[in-house]
Amino acid sequence: MSDTEIPPSSGEVSAPEPPLETPNPSGCSTESGPSAAAAAAKPEPEPEPEPEPEPPTPAAAAPLPPLTPAQFRVYNRLAEQMEYFHDHFRQSWNTLYGACAAGRRPAALSLKQFLNEGLHLCAYLTAHHRIEETHLYPILGRKMAAFRSSAGPPPSRQFKGLKEANELLRQHEAIHEGMDVFEAYLRECRAGERELELGVLKGKMDTWGEVLMRHLDQEVRDLSAENMRRYYTIEEMRAIPI
Repeated sequence: MSDTEIPPSSGEVSAPEPPLETPNPSGCSTESGPSAAAAAAKPEPEPEPEPEPEPPTPAAAAPLPPLTPAQFRVYNRLAEQMEYFHDHFRQSWNTLYGACAAGRRPAALSLKQFLNEGLHLCAYLTAHHRIEETHLYPILGRKMAAFRSSAGPPPSRQFKGLKEANELLRQHEAIHEGMDVFEAYLRECRAGERELELGVLKGKMDTWGEVLMRHLDQEVRDLSAENMRRYYTIEEMRAIPI
């Protein structure tokens, strides 16, 4: 035997050590297979488009030159006509509500006359709103969003609960909800089914008085000369068949 002895083999062969990993200088994963291919094929989300700016409204336009007296009369015609009827409604309302607040009927009105005053107010308002919704609003709604609704044709009770009805029509709805209860009470009193109590009547008027007065003011304001001239020419105003 030589000086260098080789130890006898035990019969076992040791497993080779795994090769050292070579670092990837790009820092990217070198994983291959279906998952890597799917990740590579996945498109990046497209950026959301920026919302388009709202078109300028006539109210936001530059100040218009002053109207001559003749031009003002043409542009303010609808507002004056509307105010004539609205003043009548206010006068009738004030007669009824003033009596309720004071706790006594006007001396010049009998019980029957007082009840009829309230019933006449209901009838006039109903007819007034029906005319507006049938004839006036559809014409103005072609140019003015304040009078437009996508909910369909009148009467206004058809618009109940529809968000797309415009504010003026929603006011009509609120007015009639309170007025219907007010009218039913007056009819019961006139038929002798109930005794008139001014405190009860006042409570029924309070449910729709605020929206009525707001509506009477807003409608005339929307029909004013300064507003109408932003949508219509003099010739177009003259052609409105109201």
